[in-house]
Order: sequence, then structure tokens, then C-alpha cells
Amino acid sequence: MPYLKLFKEKGYEVHVCTGEKGKIPYCDKKYNISIRRNPYKMDNIIAIKQLKKIITENHYEIIHCHTPMGGVVTRLAAKKARKNGTRVIYTAHGFHFYKGAPLLNWLCYYPVEKYLAKFSDAIITINREDYDRAKKKFSKFTRILFMNGVGVDLSRFSKIDEEQNEAIRKSLGLDKKDFIITVVAELNKNKNQTMLIKAIPSLLQSIPNLKVLFLGKETLPIARQLVNSLSLTDKCLFLGYRKDVDLFEKISDICFSASLREGLPVNIIESMACGKVCVCSENRGHCSLITNEENGLLFNPNDMEQMKKQILRVYRDKELVKNIASTANKDSKQYDVSVAVEFVAELYNNILEN
Repeated sequence: MPYLKLFKEKGYEVHVCTGEKGKIPYCDKKYNISIRRNPYKMDNIIAIKQLKKIITENHYEIIHCHTPMGGVVTRLAAKKARKNGTRVIYTAHGFHFYKGAPLLNWLCYYPVEKYLAKFSDAIITINREDYDRAKKKFSKFTRILFMNGVGVDLSRFSKIDEEQNEAIRKSLGLDKKDFIITVVAELNKNKNQTMLIKAIPSLLQSIPNLKVLFLGKETLPIARQLVNSLSLTDKCLFLGYRKDVDLFEKISDICFSASLREGLPVNIIESMACGKVCVCSENRGHCSLITNEENGLLFNPNDMEQMKKQILRVYRDKELVKNIASTANKDSKQYDVSVAVEFVAELYNNILEN
């Protein structure tokens, strides 16, 4: 929405095509198309036809598409329009082919992205691994650009003092003595929350006041089942989808992620802005944000003992926490949405001028 707001302020007419219902601010016209995340859904074929018609009718100067299926459907639909001067930009929110990805991902997604690069006027990548690979493999077809994420509105995310911490905890039903680990993510297989749950009984021996908060939609029933089987219902709280995530991140001792795959995770950037220690698994998204022991702590996602060691370091070493938190807060500024919006505005101007 910050991008749409900018475009309106600069006099653009803005249209949005999406599979989601509901109104969108700063938008002159909204189209609902049948696009689906699942690449095997026939609805995506219909979406290509719908988009072709929309594009033909509106003669767009610029089309900017996002996410894997958005990028596939849109670039196929806009092939003819590009011959007539329409410029197509694609923001890759994290390629599905990455270091350590399953072979099937490379066989399915890599050839498609390589083919569609020919029908892009620019590809924007948001982490270093994706940028390096795209630069090496796709740059002969199109411009490859790097930006620090898609931009995060950090206005709600800031450091708080002890008095504010205690007040927020009290309002949320949490004790000031609790050692809180917050996990902000949909509960699913990729987010790997079960790794932390399995470690909690061992962690409780050193951290008896531990509380683990899971914020996000539950699509992994085994997580709650595991908590029940380990008798951890008083230590693990499943809080569901929340609009007040900032409050939980502000009062956390650790903001945690054990994800197997990430593009450039917004929740970690938000936590860094709150001056928190992020303990994260090693993957391309986390490693783009965090330098181990400087602005966060990393662990091997296949090494539970290393993960527990990093958590215990935060519990025991207050000087380490102070130094990491301060650096994390400073480093988060580069990911602010104002920086990202300025980057995209400059890109649009450059493309229109050329």
C-alpha cells in the first residue's frame, strides 16, 4: 500500500489484479482474477486469459508482478503488450530453487524462471543468494536488481523501556519474570516450529520461567499435538493470527525462527527494529539479515543442541544481549519501507525515461 500511495501522489492511475477479495486503498480499479498459489491449479490458466484481456483493454505503461505464480501468470499474459511498449517488472520474493532445495524444485521452478526472464524488463531480488544466482543465470536476458526486502513499515516497531515492558506484559496476561520466546509465523512444515517444541523440556531445566508464544494461523496440527503430549500447555501459548504482533515482539526476550526456507522475513526485521535478539536458523533469508553474534544468533536447522545453546546464551549473557540488540536496532533502518519505495520510484522513472 505504501507503493500505491506513492503512485497516486505522483499522478499515476493505479490498477490492481489479485485473487483476494476486499477493497484496496489508493487503487483506481481492482480486478479479481482466479490466480492461485498452487502451480498445478487450472485456475491459473484462466487467470492468464483474464489478465490478457485486462492488459489489452488498459494499455499499461508499467506492470509490476510479485510472488512466483504472480510472476508466471502475469509475464505470460503480458508478452504481446511488451512488444507494444509496456514494461514488465517482477519482484522475486524468494526463488523456490535455492541452496539445499529439493531437486524437484530445481527441475520445476528454475527452467520456468529462466524462460520468463526473457519477458521481464527487470527482476528485483530481495536477498543476496537470489541476487547472485539471478545475476549469473538470467542477466543476459534482463536487468537484475537488488533491494533490501520489499520494505517494512517500522513506525510501530521500536525499543521500549522496562516500565513499558512490564505494562504491556501485564495487559497481555504475562508475568514480568517470564522469559519469553516469540515465534511469529504461520504454523506449517517449512516454519519448523516443532524443532523448538521438542527442545522445551530440556530448556526448562535451565529456564524454569520459560514461555513460548506462537503467533500465526495454525495449519500444522502436529505442533499442538506435540505440546499436549509433552505436557507443555502451560509453557506454550497458541495465540493465532494477531494484528498486535508489535506488542509481543517488544516484550520478547528472544524472537525466534527455525524456518527451512525464507525470502527476507518481515517478522525478523520488525524484531530487530524492536531491539531484540533474533535466534534464527541458517537459510538464505536469515543469513541476508543476520551476521552471527553481531546483530543476532544463528544455528544449523539440523542441530538442536546448537539451537538450545544459542537460546541459553541469551538467557545467561546480558552483555551479549545488550550488544546484539543495539546493533540489530541500527541495522533494521535500511529495511524501512521509505527506502524501498524510493528505490522503486527511481526504477519506474528510469524505465519510463528509457
